[in-house]
Amino acid sequence: MIFPRRQIEESFLIMSKRTRVFRVDPKAPEAEAIAIAGRMIRAGGLVAFPTETVYGLGANALDETAVAKIFAAKGRPSSDPLIVHIARFEQLSRVAQAIPAGAVELGRQFWPGPLTLVLQKAPCIPANLTAGLNTVAVRMPDHEVALALLQAADLPIAAPSANQFSRPSPTSAQHVIDDLADRVEVVLDGGNTPIGLESTIVSLVEDEPRVLRPGGISLETLREALPNLRYEPSYLADDAPSAPAPGTMLRHYSPRARVILFSGADAAEVYAAMRAEINSHERVGILASDADAREFAGLDVAIERLGADADEAAHHLFAALRSLDQQGVDCILARAPERRGLGLALWDRLLRASVGSLVEVGTAPSD
Repeated sequence: MIFPRRQIEESFLIMSKRTRVFRVDPKAPEAEAIAIAGRMIRAGGLVAFPTETVYGLGANALDETAVAKIFAAKGRPSSDPLIVHIARFEQLSRVAQAIPAGAVELGRQFWPGPLTLVLQKAPCIPANLTAGLNTVAVRMPDHEVALALLQAADLPIAAPSANQFSRPSPTSAQHVIDDLADRVEVVLDGGNTPIGLESTIVSLVEDEPRVLRPGGISLETLREALPNLRYEPSYLADDAPSAPAPGTMLRHYSPRARVILFSGADAAEVYAAMRAEINSHERVGILASDADAREFAGLDVAIERLGADADEAAHHLFAALRSLDQQGVDCILARAPERRGLGLALWDRLLRASVGSLVEVGTAPSD
């Protein structure tokens, strides 16, 4: 299909010889851009697109060669599996088998939405998508652009976050371009993603359901549907033979600057420890809630405010990490959030960003 020159110029920018960026309405994406992106998926190319969580780097989930392009573009280790995205619940049986009743119930309650289910994979799923495991991670995104792309491609789409491996996840098209320009054929720019943190991953292949990664749906909410749902934090080293699900390696979501996470029951002691750490570095960045930011006012530090609550912090976290990198800080200090609600997912992302660099602050017990 050939479009008039003016329409082409208004629809996308030529970022390079390979990458085209289409600006689309996140609520009613333009059909022409979606059609081009859908054809690119079917042709074995890579398309970056927004979801309600972060931007995904998509390829045909049934095409081994296309899937391999995702790993190459991101620099992602082959031991880290991908998530398969579907547009309709009935497509689940195309990519998974031996689907338990619990998966059907969770899908009916939380799809479309930020929930990924780990199930037994169907034979059509290539081995490189699942890191050689017999399981597959599946979700249905809650974003009109993502759903339109899935429908246009008429294929399940494999899509991890559209960034360089281990970098902070992309929550805008600009983040995708910063990391992957020249490595992806099409970027669908639907603005900033609404949630800003990845999906919650639940494994249903064991005797009891288990959260493998906290995310956009809280543990408390999921336990209303699955009272026996377990969560035991587990972080894998880079050289692990294979991860049980995407995003479970310890080194993840990391900026170029070193991140140090501070945790403690006494807020005043935590603030004091963070202020003391400032003197040990040349240029320091601070991630802080609106309430915490005042504790560092007047200091020679770069402060990125995350908002008033966990929902706002989730929306701003990855962009704030990227912003501090751009400001040239060599160290980023953050106070650990409470591990409840969306705060659990924030804790998880900050711990991975710090690669386990956690300072426990507390009063030493007396003799």
